[in-house]
Amino acid sequence: MRQKFGYNVLGLFFVLLFGVCHDLPTALAQQPASLVIEGGTLIDGNGGTPIRDAVVIIQGNKISSVSRRGQETYPANARVIKADGKFVLPGLFDSEADNDWFFGEAFINHGITSNIDVGFSGEMVVPYRDAILHGKFLGPRVFTAISRLSSEYNAGQTGLEGPMTSSRVPTTPEEARNLVKLWIAAGADFVILEDGGLSMDIIHAVFDEAAKAGKPVFTRAYGPVLFPKDAALLGSASLPHSAGIGLSITKDPSKWQARADDRNEIDRYAEMDEAKAKDLIAVLVAHKVALVPTFSINFPGYPKDWTRFEAEAHQMFSDENLLAYYPEDAIQAVFARFTRIDMGEVRERRIKGYQNALRFHKMFADAGGHIIVSGHTNTSKPPGLDLQQEMQIMAEGGLTPMQIIQGSTKWPAELIRKQDQLGTVEAGKLADVIILEQDPLKDIRNIASVETVVFDGKVVDPVYHSTYHVPFEIGGPHFTPTVSALPWYMALKKVNRPGGGQGASGAQTANAGAVPDPANSPQPAIESVNPFIVTQESGNVTVNLKGLNFVRRSSAYFKGRLMSSRSVSSTELQVTLDAEALRTAGRFALVVKNPEPMDPFFTEGMWGNGTSNVAYVIVNFKY
Repeated sequence: MRQKFGYNVLGLFFVLLFGVCHDLPTALAQQPASLVIEGGTLIDGNGGTPIRDAVVIIQGNKISSVSRRGQETYPANARVIKADGKFVLPGLFDSEADNDWFFGEAFINHGITSNIDVGFSGEMVVPYRDAILHGKFLGPRVFTAISRLSSEYNAGQTGLEGPMTSSRVPTTPEEARNLVKLWIAAGADFVILEDGGLSMDIIHAVFDEAAKAGKPVFTRAYGPVLFPKDAALLGSASLPHSAGIGLSITKDPSKWQARADDRNEIDRYAEMDEAKAKDLIAVLVAHKVALVPTFSINFPGYPKDWTRFEAEAHQMFSDENLLAYYPEDAIQAVFARFTRIDMGEVRERRIKGYQNALRFHKMFADAGGHIIVSGHTNTSKPPGLDLQQEMQIMAEGGLTPMQIIQGSTKWPAELIRKQDQLGTVEAGKLADVIILEQDPLKDIRNIASVETVVFDGKVVDPVYHSTYHVPFEIGGPHFTPTVSALPWYMALKKVNRPGGGQGASGAQTANAGAVPDPANSPQPAIESVNPFIVTQESGNVTVNLKGLNFVRRSSAYFKGRLMSSRSVSSTELQVTLDAEALRTAGRFALVVKNPEPMDPFFTEGMWGNGTSNVAYVIVNFKY
């Protein structure tokens, strides 16, 4: 049986906890003195003629005016940055990021001040995002889906994971609506359909619920139910990975299986039907569906500068300060990716597919479509550098530097409906601005010449710091469900012998509400924890554990320290986290231990040693 959750209760919990997460929080309580960027050439993101000898005035964390030199009086005591001979742009977006905590400085140092995630980070992403915006650590603004809707669970998932865990598989339209409501209440900026396999009644419910909340829907419309045209007609804002296009425009779709994990996309493009391509482009453009093609992840090894890209990655990971905290296994994953390329006859056959993929997207852009830039940054990519390299692949495909710049600034902001706050350098917008030493309109490679980054009105020195630290370690090996080892829990539940061994003091009854006190303890196990986010320095907080085999003398340990607890029944334990336990923000382990001796049924069966699986509680900063 799949676990059902009290979505309405949880939704209310997140509304109370996060409050105004729908809007961008004001970053940093103490704003700097006024800032003036004087004398550069402004490429403001709107696509028009660059403004020479521009002046951008920033007060607090917003742009107060944009003009030419001599047209404005500077605020008293303003810091003036001389940008003569340089180029001023909006901060960049990486628009499809599988975020890891160690990406933060690399993104900022490459001029990326915002990113749009892929819905993998779960409940951790909200406190992570807000901590950045309150200046607790450095990183770009994160726009998030929190989780995503799938037609099947990922490997290792059980269905018992909390509703904020990625991914969720709704079985009814109502369940899908409740998930969408929950995520939006918790601060989601958009909704993602991970594949095209859900039934159409569920898909319609998702779009309807998102529309009620004014949130866009991104669709990986690979089929077999939902395809790109369907997504366009439903009002999809984007197709991440240009999902489903290869299958939709190939001459004979029956040759190919409609699956999100099918890696034959390049072969489908090789057999592109020109009439189908033009027809699909017309539909996508008419319905304003943006494409995020992620060429570097879809077609590794085929870009003409692939060898240089590899050398640039090695150069990036030669910085000792970055190496001080960046995980070695992640670095090796970056290097390994450059070696996994097609060779010989396979490569010769697929070159046409790569060229057709580039050509299709050029046709789409020429027809007025918006192409959003991202290489799908994840642990196999060099963060920041990956975006720059994706830009160069787009230039290889014939997109103009201005189209590429808008695909990294204005259009992503529009995609997530934050164009009133970000995406262009205009009065009233948030002050995310970069200064380049060289002209990106002459050569998009010049986007790498980042000299100065202004994030939320503050000048950021674009260097790495060996002491870089993040209390909320999202992504990669640090991401786990709210409760660990749920497959083990499910297996234990099937064979469980409630109450432990029998004895003079351990005789058990079938009364589920009784609190057992056996002579020999059973193996405890945790299924859920609620709440799983609490606020720093909020006094004593009681969290409720549900699970198996809690006994009268069960003990609870948080951050390795014994907490006060009360066994309500064999399936429920209440744990009080004291003020000291909540002093430090972060994500911490909570376990249950049962007293010795242990029932041999569990120890000899290798079900455990009396210590439960781990429940994780996030201690959020107090703002």
